Amino acid sequence: MMVVTLERAKLHLEAWLDAELAVSQGQAYTIGSRSLTRANIAEIRKQIGFWEKKVDELEIAEKGGRVRRAKRFIPRDL
Repeated sequence: MMVVTLERAKLHLEAWLDAELAVSQGQAYTIGSRSLTRANIAEIRKQIGFWEKKVDELEIAEKGGRVRRAKRFIPRDL
């Protein structure tokens, strides 16, 4: 398992936010006979969500707190 530091997570988050900005300014363009298509915006947003969550978890852990996780249970009478 890869250990990620808070600084590293913030760096990744910033990179994905920059990628979203670049894609939002033009998904694809053509110059002459050449064309460029940028990455998929849905994948970029998925990665932003992942890194935001990771940054939040690491900030909580750094402060000595616990990351709360919700679980759902369905009682069954067999």
